[in-house]
Amino acid sequence: MITAEKPLMAQARPRKPAPFLPMSRAEMNALGWDACDIVLVTGDAYVDHPSFGMAIIGRLLEAQGFRVGIIAQPDWHSAEPFKALGKPRVFFGVTGGNMDSMVNRYTADRRIRSDDAYTAGGEGGKRPDRCTIVYAQRCREAFKDTPIVLGGIEASLRRIAHYDYWSDKVRRSVLADAKADLLLYGNAERAVVEVAQRLAAGDAPRELDDIRGVALFRKVPDDYTELHADDLDSADEGASRQKGLTVIRLPALEQVEQDKEAYARASRVLHRESNPGNARPLVQRHGDRDLWLNPPPIPLTTDEMDAVYDLPYARAPHPSYGDARIPAWEMIKFSVTIMRGCFGGCTFCSITEHEGRIIQNRSEGSILREIERIRDKTPGFTGVISDIGGPTANMYRMACKDPKVEAACRRPSCVFPEICPNLNTSHDDLIRLYRKVRETKGIKKVMVASGVRYDLAVESPEYIKELVTHHVGGYLKIAPEHTERGPLDKMMKPGIGAYNKFKRMFDEAAERAGKKYYLIPYFIAAHPGTTDEDMMNLALWLKKNRYRADQVQTFLPSPMATATAMYHTGVNPLRGVRHGGSDKVEAIKGLRQRRLHKAFLRYHDPDNWPLLREALIEMGRRDLIGSQPHQLVPAHQPPGTGKAAGTRRPIRPGGKTQRFTTKGLRVMK
Repeated sequence: MITAEKPLMAQARPRKPAPFLPMSRAEMNALGWDACDIVLVTGDAYVDHPSFGMAIIGRLLEAQGFRVGIIAQPDWHSAEPFKALGKPRVFFGVTGGNMDSMVNRYTADRRIRSDDAYTAGGEGGKRPDRCTIVYAQRCREAFKDTPIVLGGIEASLRRIAHYDYWSDKVRRSVLADAKADLLLYGNAERAVVEVAQRLAAGDAPRELDDIRGVALFRKVPDDYTELHADDLDSADEGASRQKGLTVIRLPALEQVEQDKEAYARASRVLHRESNPGNARPLVQRHGDRDLWLNPPPIPLTTDEMDAVYDLPYARAPHPSYGDARIPAWEMIKFSVTIMRGCFGGCTFCSITEHEGRIIQNRSEGSILREIERIRDKTPGFTGVISDIGGPTANMYRMACKDPKVEAACRRPSCVFPEICPNLNTSHDDLIRLYRKVRETKGIKKVMVASGVRYDLAVESPEYIKELVTHHVGGYLKIAPEHTERGPLDKMMKPGIGAYNKFKRMFDEAAERAGKKYYLIPYFIAAHPGTTDEDMMNLALWLKKNRYRADQVQTFLPSPMATATAMYHTGVNPLRGVRHGGSDKVEAIKGLRQRRLHKAFLRYHDPDNWPLLREALIEMGRRDLIGSQPHQLVPAHQPPGTGKAAGTRRPIRPGGKTQRFTTKGLRVMK
């Protein structure tokens, strides 16, 4: 088992908890504080609940004896709002919030969103672009000498040089742009406690270079041996194991800016060095400085997870918001997180990069206590738990059968291309938990709204029976993502056969239970490695199975995801990367082709028919145009329809229409 030297709460110094962590001087005065030790600045509204990162970090630091204040969604146009709680004695902690600020603010088509689920009233525009950078710079203006520590998913996913979809370029580490002192990546409870204790004891930020999950700028010590993953003419990729202290040198910022294979190599190595049991430190040159990343944090034990979720949260938005509705809070206030992490490794997802692939579980007792608190303290509760799960619904207590194998493993996924024989896929603990939750006094219904990993579920018919009989309400959302092997392999997702098997078992269980339940499958358009023909085949599958998607998801290249590296570089980092030996991937970048792939998912929408007809003709598939059951779109166009955006190609300067690729051929109209 991968364990930490010191338990998370080993040096806890409990003080009387604040009703809410203060957001104003008046609240500080009421608590008898003359100053805060730590001030946390966040891009989200402050909701004191363990589903919100700043609440967890704030309450955890409070339990260590620190006085913690919150500055939530400050006006970033000057430094004055960042002085609201005075100068923190120990450090500023800065986060963009529960989401990357650019993902939060923009759609996959780079259109700005009009709303924000993490803001009171759902109002958009309450945080700036790249708010971690902006907030950190304002903190530095407010109090020049106060250490600044970055954390949260925005910092975590931008910890090295990374491709930024919204500016369409490689940006340097957010630590450099923010001019902060330290960056904590992943679920940072261990790191933030040690950082706080050592800074409070007088250590300088540069002296905290031995803490797991910390990134900072430092020189490579003389007693370390460098393994050069930046040599793209070598097939080794810095993977050789050597005795003594070693650090892997990633391709430098300037190298990954200019050489896409170098970028893919950096992505591949970073993901390979993600297991806390065997990961080595990484270093990446940024100009004249070295960015140093320590190995990932040790996962929390069940006792430590319980301690985090048993902290004295108010379980409500801060009173300053009054009656304003915060959509993210409304969505999760009756839900319960039972675990963290995901060993699926889906390339388009950032969970593994942030939470890791080792599952961290809460105990039954801790989960039941939280459900009782929801029942007794959350206004509006009617007896229905809206979700019980985590990043996935059904990985609770799943782990490698052999701790030694787990500590040595370097696979990016435990379930792709097949379920690893060393993985314990038993659902027994989860089934027992479901039954105990249902037996809790005052609980009428327990829903499972987290995504079910169906390739695991089919290993347990008893789980599917339990799920369908007691935890589904009308329909269950499921994510096969595609039907074709090409894109599925690039996603590291199972074949559609696993989905079909799950659907049969789901339907049989529903019939036995006398229920009329339905599966709602989710699919991704324009994922790297997807051809127009793949999308056509998916559309035909949807029509054959009588699915009509109301909303569809277009691939959004989030920072540091493996699929984002494919999108940016055209190289597959799931395989070896070196000059002359890399596996190529076709990326779907043109706006028109992205809209075409999205249109295939909504083949039934008349507004998409002109675009689909044009594409089918160019693909040599006129046979799919017509009104027969096997055909995809009709030949006629209803009056007043066919006006979907993107049905005409944008005009380039000079009057020429833009080209787009169909089946590898460049077509000009």
